[in-house]
Amino acid sequence: MTIAADLPVATRRSSDLSKHSAEVFAEAEDHPVTVTRRDGEALVLMSQREAEGRARLLNFAAQLITVTLDDRGSLAERMSKAFPWMLALSPADREFCAQDLVDAALASFSTDQPHLAIAELTSWKETATAVAAGLSGGSGSLEWLDDDETVERP
Repeated sequence: MTIAADLPVATRRSSDLSKHSAEVFAEAEDHPVTVTRRDGEALVLMSQREAEGRARLLNFAAQLITVTLDDRGSLAERMSKAFPWMLALSPADREFCAQDLVDAALASFSTDQPHLAIAELTSWKETATAVAAGLSGGSGSLEWLDDDETVERP
């Protein structure tokens, strides 16, 4: 699984940073930019959002590795230990959640797109929070919409 070949490679000289800083900064907001220097190691310029996304993805990866090292119980049971909010979900939803999180993590790692796993993690956590607050599908108060269904603005 190689991701380096698929990523846009943006390299700038350090002189570009001083002469065309606005252009380089604008580029760094879209994707990381490698700034080469004659007097030292190359530096990477990226947005705070990008850096935080990568840090969150690494933290999530560490949690997933911890889950996989434990061989007691199902994947959903092991993940519920790492993510206790999953206990608010039904057993069937915990199974779906566990597999969705693993799939999203694989997609994120293979494409270097942290938002894929983070969005899935956030979505499931918000769902568990809603269920814990009393919104459940069993009472008829919760209606799931298909992805392709258009909902009008209220």
